[in-house]
Parts: sequence; C-alpha cells; structure tokens
Amino acid sequence: MLVTFVVTSFVVATAGARTLSPQTPPTAGFRLDAGRFTVVAEARDARLARTLLTAAQASDSFPGLPRPKAHVLIAVAPNAERFRQWVGPHAPEWGAAVAIPDEQRLVLQGSRAGSDAGDPVVVLRHELAHLALHERLGRLPPRWFDEGYASVAAGEWSRDEAFETSLTMVWRTLPSLERLEDGFFAGASEATWSYAMAYRVVSELQALDPVNGLANFFRYWKDTGSMEKAVRQAYGITSGQFEKHWQARTRSRYGALSLVTNISAVFGLFGVLLLPLYVSKRRRDRRKLEAMRAADLAQEAAARTSALQALLDAGQDAGQEVGQTMGPSGPAGVS
Repeated sequence: MLVTFVVTSFVVATAGARTLSPQTPPTAGFRLDAGRFTVVAEARDARLARTLLTAAQASDSFPGLPRPKAHVLIAVAPNAERFRQWVGPHAPEWGAAVAIPDEQRLVLQGSRAGSDAGDPVVVLRHELAHLALHERLGRLPPRWFDEGYASVAAGEWSRDEAFETSLTMVWRTLPSLERLEDGFFAGASEATWSYAMAYRVVSELQALDPVNGLANFFRYWKDTGSMEKAVRQAYGITSGQFEKHWQARTRSRYGALSLVTNISAVFGLFGVLLLPLYVSKRRRDRRKLEAMRAADLAQEAAARTSALQALLDAGQDAGQEVGQTMGPSGPAGVS
C-alpha cells in the first residue's frame, strides 16, 4: 500500500514519444533480459533495474486478463531531463512514469527521482497493467478505464484513501462516466481527483461478479467492441444503471466519512484558534475571583473588628453606669 497518493502514470500514443529500442541502451549503461522483459538503465541505476526486472517477472498476470505475451522494454531514465527526452513533449509535467502501449514500452524515473515519483515497483506494476490491457483490448478502453484498471491492478489503495480525506467529497458532484475522461487533461489537481474516481469505478465493476471479476466483461468487450454491450452481457445491467450504482456506493461509503472527518478538522481548527482566547478569559476570571475573595476577606475582617470594638465600647459604658449608681461608699440605700 502506498503511504501517500501521487499521480504516477500517463499513457501516450506512439506519435507523441521518441523511439528507444532495446538495441540502443542509454549511454554508459547496460541491458538486462529475462523472459519477455528487457530493462535498459545507466550504471548508477543497476540495482534498481534488477529490482524492477525481478518484480516484473514475479507478478506477470493481471485481473481478468490472459497472461501477456508481448515483449516489453523498460527504460529507466537517469534524471528528469533524460526522462523528458525519452517520453517526448506530449506527456504532462506531473507525470512520473509513461506507458507507450503501441510500442510495448515503459519509461520510469531512476534512483534520483523525487519522492513524488512513488514506489518504483508499484509504478512498474501500474504501467505494465496498461500494456497488458492494451495487448488484450487495443484502443477500446477509454482513458478513464485504462487508468482506473491500472490503479486496481497495482493495488494503489492510496487513491481509495484520497476519497476518505478529501473535502471535495462533501460538495462535489460525482461525474458521469462520459465526463470522467475530461479530468485527466485539466492539470495535476483535477487529474488526482479523476484517478481516484476511475479507481472507484473499476473497483465497483469488478465487485459486481465476485467469481469472475472482470474476465467475462473483457471477453465480451473484445468480442463486441462495445463497452455497453459488455456490461449488459457480463453483469446483466446497463451502463446507466451501473453509473448510478457506483455513484451511490461511493457516496454511501465515503461521503459521510469525509464529512465527519472534515467537520472534525474544522472543529479542531476552531479549537486551535479559540484556545488562546479561552485561556485568557480563564485567567481574567481567576484574577477577578481572587480579587472578590480578597475583598470578602477584608470585609469579614473589618466586620469582626467592628463587632469587637462595639462589644468593648458597650462594656466600658456599662462599667461607668455601675460606678455611678454605687457611689463612693457602696450601693445606694445601704447605711
């Protein structure tokens, strides 16, 4: 599972890429061959190249598809400049890997790539899924399905998690399948959203048949050339019914969670902002309370002093009256 979500893939047509044949490996580089895979890289990426070749051979089957047979060239670009030279001008700036299905060729970034390039083994699996799907169905799949399937095949759960924490789940309207395509050409932020949605669509489609998954769907799609007919024959529903199904499932599964998550975040933000005011108010209240207590104590002390003085004064007055009554010889009337 990826820790963070990154847009790692873009599929380009042959016309938009420059040819890099297995016979012309990178300058000062080397070539590795095993099974149906060839990896070309420079010496500094030798360890990465071997890792990619081992991973490609170890996991060379894809959900719902027959085992691929076409030979695949995996080119590891040593730096960003060489990556751009090899993929041509038509790939987006945010793309960290490129699949060229018509040539059965992949271009990935090497060991000097930034953290936004993702886990190279997961990225490789994603790109190989593009090639396997193309080998089976050619140009039939639309872009959104191509990317969604590759994400499912690579187990990129982080794209699923993007829904759970995305504020946009609260207010955005989920697009129709027809409009889902547009998001891949509207910049990195919109592409991120589109990747996540495409992943959800393909996941829900696969889940409609717990036994066969996508296998029958792909077979009917290839036989008829129609995605609509393939959905009907494989799952017994129309594409319109499926569209409503995946939207309802997505809203039900992630909408409430996203809302709760973001409401909690809002309350947390308010808590951070209001905490200093609360502390200040508590301090003011404490000072006022202490002042009131001090005033009460002073008032009580003054009252006690006043009462004692009154008693003393009353006793003195009583003594004077008794002395005047008795006179100098004793009590009056006694001889």
